Amino acid sequence: MNTTPPPRKPRDDEIDVYGLTHPGKVRKNNQDHFLLGSLRRKLDILETSLPLPELPQLNERAAFLAMIADGVGGSENGEEASRLALEEATQYLSQCTDCYYHGDAESEVFVDTLQAAATRCHARVAERAAQDPDRRGMATTLTLFIGVWPWSYLLQVGDSRYYVYRHGKLTQITRDQTMAQELADQGVMTESAALSSRWAHVLSSSIGGQQTAPVVTRMSSDWDNVHLMSSDGLTKHVSHEQIAERLRTMQSAKQVCETLLQDALDGGGTDNISLIAARTIAKT
Repeated sequence: MNTTPPPRKPRDDEIDVYGLTHPGKVRKNNQDHFLLGSLRRKLDILETSLPLPELPQLNERAAFLAMIADGVGGSENGEEASRLALEEATQYLSQCTDCYYHGDAESEVFVDTLQAAATRCHARVAERAAQDPDRRGMATTLTLFIGVWPWSYLLQVGDSRYYVYRHGKLTQITRDQTMAQELADQGVMTESAALSSRWAHVLSSSIGGQQTAPVVTRMSSDWDNVHLMSSDGLTKHVSHEQIAERLRTMQSAKQVCETLLQDALDGGGTDNISLIAARTIAKT
């Protein structure tokens, strides 16, 4: 990926982004949740003698936030786990306003902030499960993207995915935290055998599960990047080649999300499906 920061931060009207979630064709309940948001520096003017049109922008975007969580542990418990994780992450990150005012600050600040967010999410879900025997085993994935110009940070727990499509190439940035991936990494099984085994969707790390191992990745922002986040309800049925082709011919974030959703449904739709797509479009 390009390590040279773009010349300027995109304006709000230059960000084309869309998210959706669908239960699929088999499951009655949807255990997925997603969230899109802008964290802003807001100035409330109480009184002034200055003409307002001459003031600087009063509600500037400091950071852009996107999250997907795919719950496990039974329909109601999984839905609650994913909801709790996104609520806790949103609340915690909205309170860490000092981080977002300096996009070129030391990366350790953001890494620590996202690690702490994952810890808070894990503790909240685990605490809820401990309060009720019927909720034992509830857990969720969490894939969280935060753009703080001119960098982006990615938090990964579980097997929901984040991709970047750039100049005709689709790259999976996240690594699936599954038993299958662990076995493949250790050389116990080949990659193809592991992905088709019964371990393919058994999480080795999750929010609220027995083990949580959050991974934070720092990336430079780039106007040419197309971003895609998804739960595994998409990638169970839609190949990387098909995803790349859809992103290559995308007309808008909304259109490509709806098209990929239909691809997953046509492929079987055996799981809940959540998608977020985003790109920047320069305007004069």
